[in-house]
Amino acid sequence: MVIPMTGRIYDGERGRLMIIRAAKLRDMPACAEIVNAWIDATSWMPRVHSPEEVAEFYRDTVFERFEVFVAEREEQIAGMIALAPDNTVSALYVHDAYRGQGVGKALLDHARNEATGPVQLWTFAANRGAQAFYEREGFKEVRRTDGDNEEHLPDILYSCQRDSAGMTP
Repeated sequence: MVIPMTGRIYDGERGRLMIIRAAKLRDMPACAEIVNAWIDATSWMPRVHSPEEVAEFYRDTVFERFEVFVAEREEQIAGMIALAPDNTVSALYVHDAYRGQGVGKALLDHARNEATGPVQLWTFAANRGAQAFYEREGFKEVRRTDGDNEEHLPDILYSCQRDSAGMTP
């Protein structure tokens, strides 16, 4: 997979520049902080791993096994996405201060452009906001589970196919 190092996106409405780039190892603590903050702020999400274990997982596993991209705004990590070699998005998280500002869409678009085929991802059935977001972005539900994950929470597999003009459900 060929990965461009940087993509610049200018948000004229807000007058801000967002940079999408390949993550560096030094970015993993900030990525883990975003994930940990989301877990702590989400009432239905059980904490299965300590914050330290999450940080270690992002540093030692996610960074090593996946193509990880970060969005930077105002010199801060605003969000991150991890794309597996099989085109599965294994993580997409946006810092709470940057939600609703196009960061998640920019990261998802970047990953879809980098993917070599259909993109798949899982989201929890309780995460209605994520479901609405993915469906707006052209993803279609493929199947559901009753909690075949370490959190033991029902989840949904989504997929988006690539056609000659781009990505389609």
